[in-house]
Amino acid sequence: MLKGQKALITGANSGIGRATAVALGRAGADVVVNYVARREDAENVVEEITSFGVRAAAYEADVSNEDQVVAMTDRMIEEFGTIDILIANAGLQRDAPVTDMTLAQWQKVLDVNLTGQFLCAREATKEFLRRGVVPEVSRAAGKIICMSSVHQLIPWAGHVNYASSKGGVLMMMQTLAQELAPRRIRVNAVAPGAVRTPINRSAWETPEAREQLLRLIPYQRIGEPEDIANAVVGLASDLMDYVVGTTLYVNGGMTLFPGFATGG
Repeated sequence: MLKGQKALITGANSGIGRATAVALGRAGADVVVNYVARREDAENVVEEITSFGVRAAAYEADVSNEDQVVAMTDRMIEEFGTIDILIANAGLQRDAPVTDMTLAQWQKVLDVNLTGQFLCAREATKEFLRRGVVPEVSRAAGKIICMSSVHQLIPWAGHVNYASSKGGVLMMMQTLAQELAPRRIRVNAVAPGAVRTPINRSAWETPEAREQLLRLIPYQRIGEPEDIANAVVGLASDLMDYVVGTTLYVNGGMTLFPGFATGG
C-alpha cells in the first residue's frame, strides 16, 4: 500500500506512535522513528519494522526545537533520499486546574503539541515542493497527517492547555490543507478518542475507571493503538487521495455526545 515511500513519524517509540510506525513499515514504507527520550525503545521499534524487509532508523529530536527539527529533516533527506509522508504525532500532557496551571505547563504543551507539528510540517513541505509528484510512488507530492484528539472538539476541564493545543491543530491542519492542496500536498488529521496507552493508564487500568470511561464510548470498548495506526495508514495511502483537509475521528462514537443518548 505504501511501498517505496519514506515516512517520518514523531514521538514513535511508544503508544500510538509506535503502533503507527510499525503499521507504516508493514505497509511497505521506509520509516524514520523520531524520539526524544528512551532510545532503546526507539531501537526496538526500528528492529520490528526492519523485520518486514524495509528500512528504518531512529532519530533523536525535540520537535519543539526548530534547529533540531531542521536537522532531523535534512538528515532524513540525505539518508533516505526524500520524505513522502509526515505523521506529526509527538504530544504530551501537563494537566492541572486552570488556577493551578503554571505558565511553564501551558507553554510546554503548546510548544510540543502545536508548534512541534507546525515545524515538522513546514520542513516536510519544503521537500514535497522541491520534489513534486512522482507518479510511480504516489499520486500526491506529499502527505501530512496531524495527530489531534477528540478534544479539538470536546472541551476538557482540567486540561485547558491540551485541549487548546488540539483545537489549534485543527485550524492549523485546515489552513495548511487549503494552502497546499493546489500543489498536490494532502494535509489531514486523525483524532483519537480513549486509547489504551501509557499516557492515560489511570483512565482504564482499574475496573472502576474502565466502567466510568465506557460511559463515554457508545461502541463500548476502549481503543487500541492499532486502531489509530490502521486509520493513519489508510489516510496516507492513495486509496484516500481525494481526502483533503479532513479530520478522521477514531473514537468509538465519543463525539456523538453519549450523555444525550437518553433524550437530554
